[in-house]
Amino acid sequence: MSVAMTSNKPYLIRAFYDWILDNELTPYIAVDANYPNVMVPEQYIEDGQIVLNITPGSVGAISMTGEVIEFSARFGGKVQQLYVPFEAVGAIYARENGVGSSFAVDYPEADSADIKDAEAVKPEKKGKPSLSIVK
Repeated sequence: MSVAMTSNKPYLIRAFYDWILDNELTPYIAVDANYPNVMVPEQYIEDGQIVLNITPGSVGAISMTGEVIEFSARFGGKVQQLYVPFEAVGAIYARENGVGSSFAVDYPEADSADIKDAEAVKPEKKGKPSLSIVK
């Protein structure tokens, strides 16, 4: 008999986080910024990914409960609230030596209604933009 189980990814990420901190190293996570519900500063995303330092001294009020990692961090001197579903994490590793683990990022399956709604919202392709003088 097969019993459905929840993802082990949050447990593994929390374990690696604790292990990296116990070794007095700096935990970084690589996040797929295109994953649904990810909230990170867009100006720091490169190639659809953002790497975040999640050391307790670098972030404010980090929470790794349930299905998400939530914390505040400073970017360009401005405090921002970040929201990262565990499923969006592609890797957790120590900055100093790269030791950690990588994970598959599996996107949730969208049902056909979601796909049709997304297609309906797509802007129409227009011709080449042009400028005109308004008098």
